[in-house]
Amino acid sequence: MTNGAATHCPYCALQCAMTLTPAPAAPLDVAGRDFPTNRGGLCRKGWTSASLLQHPGRVTEPLLKGADGVHRPIGWDEALALITATVKATRARHGADAVGVFGGGGLTNEKAYQLGKFARLALGTSRIDYNGRFCMSSAAAAGMRAFGVDRGLPFPVEDLDSASTILMLGSNVAETMPPFVQHLQGARDAGGLIVVDPRRSATAAFTSDGGGLHLAPLPGTDLALLLGISHAVIHEGLADASYLAARTSGYEAVARSVASYWPERVQSLTGVPAGLIRDTARRLADGSRRGGSYILTGRGVEQHVDGTDTATAAINLALLLGLPGSARSGYGTLTGQGNGQGGREHGQKADQLPGYRKITDPAARAHMAAVWDVPETLIPGPGLPAVQLLESLGQPDGVRCLFVHGANVAVSAPDANAVIAGLRRLDFLVVCDFFLSETAAEADLILPVTQWAEEEGTLTNLEGRVLRRRRALAPPPGVRSELWIMARLAETLDAPSRFSEDPETVFEELRLASAGGLADYSGIDYAMLDRGEAAYWPYPAGSTGTPRLFLDTFAHADGRAVFTPVAPRRRTPPPASGTGSAADRAGTGHSGTAMTLITGRLLEHYQSGAQTRRVAALAAAQPEARLQIHPAAAAAQGIAEGDLVSISNSRGEVSCRAELSTDIRPETVFLPFHFPELESANRLTEAATDPISGMPEFKKSHVWVRPAAADSRAIELQKEGAL
Repeated sequence: MTNGAATHCPYCALQCAMTLTPAPAAPLDVAGRDFPTNRGGLCRKGWTSASLLQHPGRVTEPLLKGADGVHRPIGWDEALALITATVKATRARHGADAVGVFGGGGLTNEKAYQLGKFARLALGTSRIDYNGRFCMSSAAAAGMRAFGVDRGLPFPVEDLDSASTILMLGSNVAETMPPFVQHLQGARDAGGLIVVDPRRSATAAFTSDGGGLHLAPLPGTDLALLLGISHAVIHEGLADASYLAARTSGYEAVARSVASYWPERVQSLTGVPAGLIRDTARRLADGSRRGGSYILTGRGVEQHVDGTDTATAAINLALLLGLPGSARSGYGTLTGQGNGQGGREHGQKADQLPGYRKITDPAARAHMAAVWDVPETLIPGPGLPAVQLLESLGQPDGVRCLFVHGANVAVSAPDANAVIAGLRRLDFLVVCDFFLSETAAEADLILPVTQWAEEEGTLTNLEGRVLRRRRALAPPPGVRSELWIMARLAETLDAPSRFSEDPETVFEELRLASAGGLADYSGIDYAMLDRGEAAYWPYPAGSTGTPRLFLDTFAHADGRAVFTPVAPRRRTPPPASGTGSAADRAGTGHSGTAMTLITGRLLEHYQSGAQTRRVAALAAAQPEARLQIHPAAAAAQGIAEGDLVSISNSRGEVSCRAELSTDIRPETVFLPFHFPELESANRLTEAATDPISGMPEFKKSHVWVRPAAADSRAIELQKEGAL
């Protein structure tokens, strides 16, 4: 063990700074460290993060599943030899694209970069994507088409402190990244915090007592709401005409496209009163002239089949008001996973090469071929986005051998039952993890890997700021870094190019790979990060980085931001209301009340819960999933507080306890997605995807809610056994 380390939290993209030091009664003591994003504060997850480092459930040696389904230890040499033989046999029998890789937004920049290189050169496959496709893809696609570049916050988070108005759509930061809330205080004090959420979430509650406005639209109607606010901006003369003329293109088409979305019509579509729609437009315009206005989006408005268009509508609104590129205002999207920003920049995505380069761009391919010292023809073309990749598992022309790094798709992917069935169809599944997650439990081979405090590397936070992760603790003897695993396998697979297990060496190659790309890291090195210098990309060699994007120009060839007209697309949903007999007549096979399910996070848990459900304090605070339901809807079904309820649709069924709350709309229910098996919300979500981004429809699922069956005690006992 070292004497401690100045590092960053392993959870969300706020990347709160912390100091880790040896402790007598625990592996490490965690202390908050002063840093612009968290200013010394941490959330409950951060304070308890070190408790997992010596957890008794830690996987510390390779585990091979036997014919009886039991995982037993094997040596590393045997594990690597088995993988090598399996990959070679799979490629010979089915082709290189029968081998697939699923990565994660929690991997360091070095691991994300080398994973993309490993897939394409060592495995020879195009079939790589990652769980960021479930997180940031719609916002990224919208940012690319509007600005020509995607960086979550194109300004330091501290810029929000002086804002007089902040419109936040689809993000409950008070629970997902609590230290962020302090950056909203200035807007709240000015009465200018506007939160859009179908629930009265902890963040929405922050608008009370004169703090601002809470807009509670029907789930899935955020796009119409944004069009209504834009209509008010245009027709009340609130748009910034000089900004539109000097810095944008396409305004006329957008003005025509919102003409039919006057506030009274939008009220009928969304349930948000027309007066609040107009008030929101006026507050944003007034704020842009005073302390500054910001529009921030999160997963709640992006995790839809029209998520890219909804994020685009938010950007269009920001452009109408002249916010992006202003010194005191702006637009941004809140990255979720710890390295959700860096993880999507350097090669894990199916269509991307390092530096945010397109894999179909001849110049990008030539650049990477030179860095990797391989013929350009060895670099495969684009692969499949995450949902399609998972749908191909075990299919005749699909992936037959899969590597999973930093993801728990058995819980986190949409239509989870179908995903688990796909995992079981595979010829061979390799999972790198430090716990026996639900996905690892399905694996033929589990490889134990280092946790955050046991490794060196870099991550990129929600501001596009590159940060150093520092090792504070030696890993258990049988545990290896993914960089080591990839380097060894690249050697046994006779891969071209070089694969290093040293993080700094990999980062030096990443610098070369990213040079000249949109996400240029070439001017950043470990030494400057270790000195504490702020490093915001793009940071070309010889520059001082870019804390604030777009001050002078946007990333399109003409330097202008691009308006794109968008409108809601029609889908034919199941009935929004009804009872069991209606369900049977509709042929659904379900009984109960038809409702709209939205999913989201809890304060105590993170992502699939594979880590936080193993922290005693967090599990005690939130030991199970609970269905939030309005008392009126519950009473209509005879459901009382704490009753077991069934939530079902054509994809699956979930059983959990009811939590009655007036903080949710009567036709809507809410379920957190951190829990597995009988409580897995993603058994119910749909694998339909946004045609532009590949984002699944997580936030709006039609379900039937009813009291649990008469044998509810048996169900309860079954649930208790699953916890």
